[in-house]
Amino acid sequence: MSTTTKPQRLALTPGEPAGIGPDLCVAIAQQPHTAELVAVCDPSLLAERAQRLDLPLTLEPFDPEQPPAPSARGRLLVDAAARLSVPARAGELNPANAAYVLDSLKTACDGCLNGRWDALVTGPVHKGIINDAGLAFSGHTEFLAERCAGDGGPPPIPVMMLTAPGLRVALATTHLPLAAVPNAITEPRLERIIRILVSSLDERFGIPNPRILICGLNPHAGEGGHLGQEEQEVLTPLITRLQAEGMHLQGPLPADTVFVPHRLEQADAVLAMYHDQGLPVLKHLGFGQSVNVTLGLPIIRTSVDHGTALDIAGTGRANLGSLKAALALASEMVRVRWQRALLTGNTGLHLQSDLKRT
Repeated sequence: MSTTTKPQRLALTPGEPAGIGPDLCVAIAQQPHTAELVAVCDPSLLAERAQRLDLPLTLEPFDPEQPPAPSARGRLLVDAAARLSVPARAGELNPANAAYVLDSLKTACDGCLNGRWDALVTGPVHKGIINDAGLAFSGHTEFLAERCAGDGGPPPIPVMMLTAPGLRVALATTHLPLAAVPNAITEPRLERIIRILVSSLDERFGIPNPRILICGLNPHAGEGGHLGQEEQEVLTPLITRLQAEGMHLQGPLPADTVFVPHRLEQADAVLAMYHDQGLPVLKHLGFGQSVNVTLGLPIIRTSVDHGTALDIAGTGRANLGSLKAALALASEMVRVRWQRALLTGNTGLHLQSDLKRT
């Protein structure tokens, strides 16, 4: 069977066990899927949540030696490498389970690195309770980058990008205090991020020579230096140099006018300088159907666009829209990767594992 037609194998982590992540896993299993979905979690968590939601669910242990098969309605494979420390109660955070959340992410990430799964789709985690448990954690993006580095190697620079219908927004910085952002906007770092964004749009999304709009850091993109020097000292020289290489970049542009329709019609992505510069616009446009993507990693990872929603966990009111979109985007990125590998003859680690499973 061709790698472009055989079923994909996608790992799914529910995230915070007290939140809506388990609800979403149970609910998504009520529908058939062309890919094989594997939940990386404690099976007792999903069994309890399915019972609470009064939804039928058959949990089966995942066997990596078996060929992948489309997921049937009401059936979900589970890799139970991570186990809860204490039973989870919907809506009630417990720091005792923080290590379990990270263990499930480690298992899922390692499985993608060794070719066991084709991509990782993550549910929402609660950063506060993980840190309250004494475990330093700033987010999925940074955690997965460190995990992908392995022992002794420098972690890759991850690039956080959210997608919604008609819009892609990448971030030059991720989970930083606002006061720390200017010092993080250096020319070497920004150049690496732009190169990762350009190559990822080509290799993962099938968009050659992507057109990218780059926001300024300051209001009015610095107003010619009167409202800040970062545009003149860092962004403009870098953008000019990369344009000379043939990259299709525009900027630095005032962030308050980047997202107007006539500009977006001429772009494949927007690069914002910090988290709350770009994401409010995207989430206003597509909340509930947007997807968080981590670029710059050797694995494919997508995620829902929302938090743990503790107030509705276990009620059946969780919206599946973003998880459906995250699964669909992960599957499309795998398809593009397989197709590109076959066309170029670059049968790397993942593709070799894929071919062995056919």
